[in-house]
Amino acid sequence: MSKQQALCGGEEARGEAEVMELIPGLPEEVAEKCLLHLPFLYHRLFRTVSPNWNRFLTADTPGAKPSSPVAATVSLSLPFLFAFAFDRVSRRLQCQALDPFSRRWLLLPPVPCGGADPGSFAVVGLPARGEIYVIGGVEEEGGGSEKAVRSVAVYSAATNGWGQAAGMSTARGYMAAGEVGGRVVVAGEDGEAEVFDPESGRWAPAAVRAGAAVARYDAAACGGRLYVTEGWAWPFERAPRGSVYEAATDSWAEMARGMREGWTGSCAVSGGRMYIVAEYGEWRLKRYDAARDEWRMVAGGGVPAEVRRPHAVAGELGEVSGGRRRIYVVGAGLDVAVGTVSAVRGGAEEDERVEWEVVKGPAEFVGLAPCNAQVLYA
Repeated sequence: MSKQQALCGGEEARGEAEVMELIPGLPEEVAEKCLLHLPFLYHRLFRTVSPNWNRFLTADTPGAKPSSPVAATVSLSLPFLFAFAFDRVSRRLQCQALDPFSRRWLLLPPVPCGGADPGSFAVVGLPARGEIYVIGGVEEEGGGSEKAVRSVAVYSAATNGWGQAAGMSTARGYMAAGEVGGRVVVAGEDGEAEVFDPESGRWAPAAVRAGAAVARYDAAACGGRLYVTEGWAWPFERAPRGSVYEAATDSWAEMARGMREGWTGSCAVSGGRMYIVAEYGEWRLKRYDAARDEWRMVAGGGVPAEVRRPHAVAGELGEVSGGRRRIYVVGAGLDVAVGTVSAVRGGAEEDERVEWEVVKGPAEFVGLAPCNAQVLYA
């Protein structure tokens, strides 16, 4: 059954109604595929074309959204890069969206929690649902004091708007978070964690991480796990701590030694692989090899020098044509380095090479400092 037939099912109960074609002259299945590739940032405009288009683009039927990340890469194959950045003058959080193909930046509605301190809140994208969650954070109060908040704002690509989701059970700031198995996992420095199910709209407690506190340096979700590392800290007297949350067993384990000691940058996940952009030197790209428990250097140059700190990184969910993977590095002024990672011809199976190109941010973005980046699909 096509989605259009599903949308009309309710009308048939009230009497047979005339079914207008989505696109005259095209089979419904073909027309649906065409509409699925309309950029979601323009859906509000597209919904005015006809009642049929409006129902198709807004209805919450089983066919309306892919059920898994794999389906998302097939049905909704056009990536949009979302960059969260602070304006140095107003100190307010903004969210901009880049279409990597047209290289156009699109201003999104204001972020509801735009007053939180930079880096104090978590941002988690759910690409299969077309949603981004901005979670918790620390806000200033009168008299120079600060307080952590429980609030959760959610951006919906289908409506190009923000709403409120259920708040966390505990107010938190400077936490680790990521999408694991279609749910949002949040872990505080104190070891307490909770999980948000977007289907039910509810938070539930997760296993408590034992041991000493782990201050978040970076975190990444990959393969049903959330990885949290505190990174190296001056004067480097001890190796960094790291933990791994396993969603299937609701349990924590210590991070492998090679992973935590070699995690020296910001991590992006692409095509099921974990990459870091090294904080030192030429910002070289490294990939984690689980079999060897080591971060392997990716051939090719580092992030182009014209992309300046601070930066945020993100990766496309699946592989692009030819088995390649794509990494985005968003720098100051929202200059973006787009890295395409591919296998080295004639090399070992795990050998890779990256090629970079730069998308310059508009002149009016010169004062923006990025703090997070996510990829959604349209």
